[in-house]
Amino acid sequence: MKILIADDSAFMRNIIKNILTQNGVSEVIEAVDGQDAINKYGEINPDLVFLDIMMPNKTGLEALKEIKGSNPEAKVVMCTSVGQEKVVEEAVESGAEDFVTKPFKPEDIQEVLSKFQS
Repeated sequence: MKILIADDSAFMRNIIKNILTQNGVSEVIEAVDGQDAINKYGEINPDLVFLDIMMPNKTGLEALKEIKGSNPEAKVVMCTSVGQEKVVEEAVESGAEDFVTKPFKPEDIQEVLSKFQS
């Protein structure tokens, strides 16, 4: 399984990456912002994308819309901070499959991952 993590925080990318690799994900690609996520999505066509909502250059919401525009079948999970419920609603309406709220526990990522592993 190939997973793309987009977050402007290297610390957060590392936390998610560690949880994913501990759960058997063999390939994790990192993106530093929304535009980087869009570019890398087109290059690698991952099975799943974790998108932070608040990022520079393009927000996670803008990246979500572009990724879903280029591939309606894309599987995208939004990472959000507490208090961003309105944005989460818009993300789900724009095609996000799921979301996790920061700060999250490893089980939260595992639970989302299990929904997409075949």
